[in-house]
Amino acid sequence: MKYMIMIYGNPASQRVWESLSDQERSQGLQVYAGLDEDLAASGEMIVSAALAAPGQGRRVASTITSDGPFAEAKEHLAGFYLLDCVSMDRAVEIASRIPQASMGLVEVRPAVDLSSFER
Repeated sequence: MKYMIMIYGNPASQRVWESLSDQERSQGLQVYAGLDEDLAASGEMIVSAALAAPGQGRRVASTITSDGPFAEAKEHLAGFYLLDCVSMDRAVEIASRIPQASMGLVEVRPAVDLSSFER
């Protein structure tokens, strides 16, 4: 089963990140590198990526394209993992290793397989 782990950011989490020393930031990034290595080795990772700040994106609605940020929201999607693992429990176990999970900024959702729907 495929699961999307979404990592959110907000102004408070950004301030925490910016307050860290270079060494602490490096250690934080090493946590992600280690998680990527573990998930690649287990065969569970399909893809992971960090996302640029919302202001660097574009929103597409109908035929209108506009600069971001878009919705009035306290949080924004900062990165994600798309995994193929055996259960929601396993996906949650993996998500708990993400540093932002301690701040309640990580969400796990099953991905819907649309190939089974009739056309």
